[in-house]
Amino acid sequence: MNISNERKLASYIKKLGESASSDVFQELSGFCRSESPLLRRLAASAIGKLAGIVDSTASVDLLRPLLSDTHPQVRQYSAKALSAFGVAAACVLEDMRDIYKNPDEKDYVKRSIAASGKLINEAVEIAEQKKEHKCSRCSVIVSSDEYARSKKTFQRIYCDKCFDEVYLKRRNFDTNVELNKKIRANDGNFVQSLGEQKIADWLTNHNILYRYDQRYRIISNFAVRPDFYLPEFDIYIEYWGMDTPDYKIGMLKKLKLYQQEGKKLLSLYPKDKNNLDSIMKQKLSKYIRLS
Repeated sequence: MNISNERKLASYIKKLGESASSDVFQELSGFCRSESPLLRRLAASAIGKLAGIVDSTASVDLLRPLLSDTHPQVRQYSAKALSAFGVAAACVLEDMRDIYKNPDEKDYVKRSIAASGKLINEAVEIAEQKKEHKCSRCSVIVSSDEYARSKKTFQRIYCDKCFDEVYLKRRNFDTNVELNKKIRANDGNFVQSLGEQKIADWLTNHNILYRYDQRYRIISNFAVRPDFYLPEFDIYIEYWGMDTPDYKIGMLKKLKLYQQEGKKLLSLYPKDKNNLDSIMKQKLSKYIRLS
């Protein structure tokens, strides 16, 4: 598949997952059978985001075969998506156990399988034993499906009403962030500042794979959005480009979290832009050997 076309379809699938409409299910079903592993995993993820909106049984039937997909990330994303369907996904628990026991399975797939299996089992327990959980926002008692959907997405418990409100708030925030990404790096990614552009270009020039401004859960119930993450080396890069009081408070909280969890972090500042090459080499040399 043409790379440019694949990227366009990937962006389109993400929008389908955020549509909050059951009408997109058939379209996503087709993408689940795409020749592209990227599109298959994004389609699975999108279906998981539509839990509570699309038909649960049909969704589980669609996602279940993807647990045996040839591509590990498709298996991983399918497991995550299935966890959002709670009791309806109880039929896949045996499949998940078999995958987890497979000695050749990727560790990150096993972690997703374990987390998803736990959520599905908890949803079943709630349904069978009438175990009560309350919405962390309004304190009403949630159903087993509400529990599974909210825990999968937020790692917190929300009723459907509060879930929709929180989800909308996050989506609006993410949209505003995306709108501020107006500066194009050499690899085609859009970033928010000239400093970030220089960092992105430096990483590309040195053939270092990076992910820009994506969420990572490095501690239970809390996610961070590092400016850059280097998945090959598990290194986080933050470009501290502002000087307002609120920004500094957030910066200190983030620094404390990275330190608390023992993460490898490179901190960069506006003053580093003019000497970025030597600074990047110096800081990265603590963790990796640069060619």
